[in-house]
Amino acid sequence: MAQLAETYACVPSTERGRGILISGDPKSNSILYCNGRSVIIRYLDRPLEVQVYGEHGYPATVARFSPNGEWIASADVSGTVRIWGTRNEFVLKKEFRVLSGRIDDLQWSPDCQRIVASGEGKGTSFVHGSKFITVSSDKKGILYDAKTGDIIGELSSEDGHKGSIYAISWSPDSKLVLTVSADKSAKVWEISEDNIGKVKKTLTCPGSGGVDDMLVGCLWQNDHIVTVSLGGTIFLYSAGDLDKAPLLLSGHMKNINSLAVLKNDPKVILSSSYDGLIVKWVQGIGYYGKLDRKVISQIKCLAAVEEEIVSSGFDNKVWRHSLQGDQCGDAECIDIGNQPKDLSLALLSPNIALVSVETGVVILDGSKVVSTINLGFTVTACAIAPNGTEAIVGGQDGKLHVYSITGDTLKEEAVLEKHRGAITVIRYSPDVSMFASADANREAVVWDSASREVKLKNMLYHTARINCLAWSPDSSMVATGSLDTCVIIYEVDKPASNRITIKGAHLGGVYGLAFADERNVVSSGEDACIRVWTVTPQ
Repeated sequence: MAQLAETYACVPSTERGRGILISGDPKSNSILYCNGRSVIIRYLDRPLEVQVYGEHGYPATVARFSPNGEWIASADVSGTVRIWGTRNEFVLKKEFRVLSGRIDDLQWSPDCQRIVASGEGKGTSFVHGSKFITVSSDKKGILYDAKTGDIIGELSSEDGHKGSIYAISWSPDSKLVLTVSADKSAKVWEISEDNIGKVKKTLTCPGSGGVDDMLVGCLWQNDHIVTVSLGGTIFLYSAGDLDKAPLLLSGHMKNINSLAVLKNDPKVILSSSYDGLIVKWVQGIGYYGKLDRKVISQIKCLAAVEEEIVSSGFDNKVWRHSLQGDQCGDAECIDIGNQPKDLSLALLSPNIALVSVETGVVILDGSKVVSTINLGFTVTACAIAPNGTEAIVGGQDGKLHVYSITGDTLKEEAVLEKHRGAITVIRYSPDVSMFASADANREAVVWDSASREVKLKNMLYHTARINCLAWSPDSSMVATGSLDTCVIIYEVDKPASNRITIKGAHLGGVYGLAFADERNVVSSGEDACIRVWTVTPQ
């Protein structure tokens, strides 16, 4: 069996020029936000405890707890509102098609019997008791009488925001107001008896000062002040001590397509998404920072060893970054002349890399191209042995070609035919006695490296393309991840029917897999989340 141990959540989806809505439940001290089709429930005092609701058919836009905390109403860009329980596996209570387009906000009535929903709009309002306040791109905040709708006050322009105000939240006692702005600051305002708001404290969130540091969402809940940046980072302040540095919760906003676990410190996980973000995670802690690169480029493939990260994207370049603690150091860029399809490092001499392109492979030694070899077939995946003396190259036709490597040349030693779809991934076992391959027709195969015979067959339990696979450090288990959202773990000395299946591991499909140790599998997917699963063999 496999049990979920930790979840490293995605960050909220954001859009430049638009505020986002963060809501919460003071009783459970949890917050709600949306990313893609997912609604995320996070607990402010337990960051590694995350729940994900993924039943919307379209990107979700807003979610709010009912006043009694028993239900959640969430809406999406199609105009659909779903009401579901916070317990019992999110049982669906009702679904309504409210509008013909995007729903931007919704709110419960105090008795939990009615919901109001609204569509496109430019301002943001927040009602609290007998008055409500609106903020807008004109940098102003206006107070109204909640019964009559008359204007009764405003936020002072003295020390006010210098950019559009995107979101607002009242303090629990209705005496203070929190605002966030495109000027990259949050402000706490004191509302006087004559309904004039004066700045009590300006909060400047730590960051690089770039566009991603604009603040687009906020919430005041219990003693927590929550702000969210355009880059998706969540800042948690203590309302009782605003001078204290905030706790940062961050991660990916887009599909996580690659994972790497550092062998010298298996608790450290590196993940990358196609938008070029590399994040460092530590088991038991969670988010541990973003790896800054001087040149931000898209990432399709990522490989890492103790002191280096090698990546490729959607151009003709392969990047080699030195890894210095929590940051990337100097980078070398190698133009290989074609778009990389896959890359593999010779782990015992990681300066040697094999990169597959559509027509063949490229051998790299450090930043030098040793050779570019046309193989005469359409290449889709590759792997190089840890000692750099053998390569396995997979093709669009489902064949595996085994080559010996001598210097800058490849010599074909065998062609293996078992797959019935394009090869998607190939990985040597850590002890190099086996290798595993998988294809777009949902099948995986484990091979004996010496005899090149099939060692484990009938690995046909996915229902869609296999995107990734990983070996356990002791070479006893292999895990596969698929577009069908599942992770399947096989013990190589037992029949494939003895598999362990993790259903619905990632909404939208599994794209990254790695073993942290013999019993913990790390997975990532289109939902921009990372999960750690503890495996107990059957």
